[in-house]
Amino acid sequence: MTDSLNSPLAWINGSDAPELNSIDVGFMALTDSASLIVAATQGFAQPYGLNINLRRQPSWSALRDKLINRELHAAHSLYGLIYAAQLGIGGPATDMAVLMGLNQNGQSINLSSALKDQGVVTPEALEQRTHQSETKLTFAQTLPTGNHAMWLYYWLASQGIHPLQDVDSVVVPPARMVDHLEAQRIDGFCVGEPWGARAVSQNLGFTLATSQTIWPDHPEKVLGCSREFVQQYPNTARALVMAVLDASRFIEQSLDNRRSTAQMLSGADYVNAPVEDIEARLLGEYSDGLGNHWQDHHALSFHRKGQVNMPWLSDGMWFMTQFRRWGLLREDPDYLGVARQVQQLALYRQAAEAMDIRVPSDSMRSSQLIDGKVWDGSDPAGYARSFTLHALADCAPVAADH
Repeated sequence: MTDSLNSPLAWINGSDAPELNSIDVGFMALTDSASLIVAATQGFAQPYGLNINLRRQPSWSALRDKLINRELHAAHSLYGLIYAAQLGIGGPATDMAVLMGLNQNGQSINLSSALKDQGVVTPEALEQRTHQSETKLTFAQTLPTGNHAMWLYYWLASQGIHPLQDVDSVVVPPARMVDHLEAQRIDGFCVGEPWGARAVSQNLGFTLATSQTIWPDHPEKVLGCSREFVQQYPNTARALVMAVLDASRFIEQSLDNRRSTAQMLSGADYVNAPVEDIEARLLGEYSDGLGNHWQDHHALSFHRKGQVNMPWLSDGMWFMTQFRRWGLLREDPDYLGVARQVQQLALYRQAAEAMDIRVPSDSMRSSQLIDGKVWDGSDPAGYARSFTLHALADCAPVAADH
């Protein structure tokens, strides 16, 4: 797939050599695990003195537990998973680290074919159905503190639907979403690709919204680990970042590279889904199951000259504001202080600069979301309070599948 001899050979000898030559790294069966899988299997890790042993996980909760219990050295992780573990939401607080961003964009909110048959094919129709029917709809996301819960809640609220009162919320692992839709256990879901595309290709549902319509170029998966791992094995952590940066850059060098990546991801050991369900949306080619087709200008991205990979402080802080909004935090945390602990900016800068990847001088970025609110990290407590704040008891999604 690539010639690893073209990779910059740095920090592999002497005192800068990785402390560990072989590491176990977890991932979920999702398209956005691509850069990690490419790094592990296509010769990008070896030049840095590293062997990456991939460990596919059945659910985000299983991945989280193995990361916290040190059964995995690092993992393809949800931003929200890392910050919830750091803050002790849903379990004991554990010092965590974000080494780099793995991707932006590329998640989707899908509704069932049954709702489509009822004419519920627009946000307005969904809002009307939610408020006029006595039966609550059930929506699935992938982890109560995860990105998909936050995207689902944010999108529903922006459409006038209260995500904690007007609908029921359940937790389903990504690869099981389409099965639950087919079994009519859920009316819709928010999940990463290729499972949104899979529901469309199977005529089991349609895509009502993409996550990039909520927040163009939003933060998504990260390369996460415990802070103990970074402290004990800093050279290993840096080598891992460099290998994944190399792979991220490779994927975006050409459409052919994206296609070959889709082909590899489709394998039984990785995403285990038809290549056509992976490839189209990886190329930004969307069909929503309602007859609409478009080229998405904010499709799944892995590098964009380092803009994707930068561990922006403001990205980590945003998830904490949503934890506060939805009652997962009783009080405002030290938003900036926590983000500075978690986001490994210095280590990322060392890795990126060694590879001639530009590192922005500002660790904050500004974005406008679907409801018109601007997020730039300057006043996180004020931003959180710009929404209605909910009590902890209001937010209790249940697990529908393990």
